[in-house]
This record gives sequence, C-alpha cells and structure tokens, in this order.
Amino acid sequence: MGYVSIERNVGGLAGLCLLEPRIYADERGWFMETFNPGELRREGIEFNGVQENQSCSVKGTLRGLHFQINHPQGKIVRVVRGGVYDVAVDLRPGSATFGRHYGAFLSADNRRQLLVPRGFAHGFLTLSDAAEICYMCDEGYHGDDEGGIAWNDADLEIDWPHVCGDCLHDGTRLILSEKDKEWPTLREM
Repeated sequence: MGYVSIERNVGGLAGLCLLEPRIYADERGWFMETFNPGELRREGIEFNGVQENQSCSVKGTLRGLHFQINHPQGKIVRVVRGGVYDVAVDLRPGSATFGRHYGAFLSADNRRQLLVPRGFAHGFLTLSDAAEICYMCDEGYHGDDEGGIAWNDADLEIDWPHVCGDCLHDGTRLILSEKDKEWPTLREM
C-alpha cells in the first residue's frame, strides 16, 4: 500500500485524480506524506513538481478559473487550513470532455488532494473563514502567459456551492480580483 489511494479520472475526465493520503495517527497527532513522485510514477502517474505555492484566502474569495496558455501547469492542490470548493475544467484541444468540469470539497479535515493535469483551467471558492491552499506545480509560473475563463460561464454549468448571485447563502459577498471579473466565457475564447 502506497502513501496515497487514487481515484482516477474523476468526473469522467481523463487524468484528473482525487488523492487520499494515508494518515498515520496516534495519541501524539498524525503524519502524512503529501507528495512522492516515485510512488505516483509506480501508479502510472508522471508528475514532476518544480514549484510549490501557498495562498491564503478569506471566506467568499473565488479565484479562477486560471490556466497558462503556452506553458500549461499540472497541479496537485491541497488545503492546509480551512476548506474550499475546488474546480477543474478540461480545456485540452480535441478532448472528448472539452469544457466539462469536476468539483470537489478539499479541506484541512479531509486532507484530500486534487491532481489537475496540464490542459485544465483551475479555480476555487473559499467556504471557511479563511483557507490556506498549497499547490505543487509541474511547470513554473509565467506571468505573461496567463489565461482565464469566467467563473460563472453558464455553458460550464458549474454549481458553485452556497452561491446565490454574487453572495454566499449566509450573505458573504463573493470576492474576485479585477482580472477574475473580466475573463471571457469559453465560447468567447
């Protein structure tokens, strides 16, 4: 048994994987291995992390849906504090599932990770008071290579949980960057 159990092709999207790390717990607390490229390779997944990022977002923050155009990034996303609804959208040219998405609740409590392959847009909605997200990338960030899709593109049919218009059900207003407010729809791209 490896460090992680893998649910492959989640949502019917080839290459998208939900990872459940093995937890070693006792009266002292717990330990888990968060990334092991050799173990992934043994499971048939090639992922060579070159950059790790961490962000913190307050409740109601919606980041995404982002991608890099000429230097696509694969990502392994995990939450170390709080919880988010994490979304990946297939943008791979010629893919049978182009334009389809998958969403999962990732939290510090469930310790799930989402492996997002190259060719997907990615975003998340912060559902807890604050959330810290770590993501290992297999390509470096290129600021001049950014792309994005409108988070509320009706054609994508993403059912963002607890969202009603521009607020969460509890009245918390959604917070988006200026860029994230302006991304085109997939059809407009």
